[in-house]
Amino acid sequence: MITADVVGSTAAIGYGLAAIGPGIGVGLVFSAYIQSTARQPESSRLTLPYVWIGFAIIEALALLGIAFGFIWAGNV
Repeated sequence: MITADVVGSTAAIGYGLAAIGPGIGVGLVFSAYIQSTARQPESSRLTLPYVWIGFAIIEALALLGIAFGFIWAGNV
């Protein structure tokens, strides 16, 4: 039987898996905007700023999560 040693940090796998959540969140925000615009086209200008605010918050939280992960792991 041949065995292999795992070398390195498994934190990279965790960071990659953590990116799934914000990806789903951004998809939900934009899909809700597309559906609301398809149902009521005249409200598109009214709801667009909320889309960008939601997108910015989701991305900021994702970046903070990755940054805190690096800080707590002691790699910075």
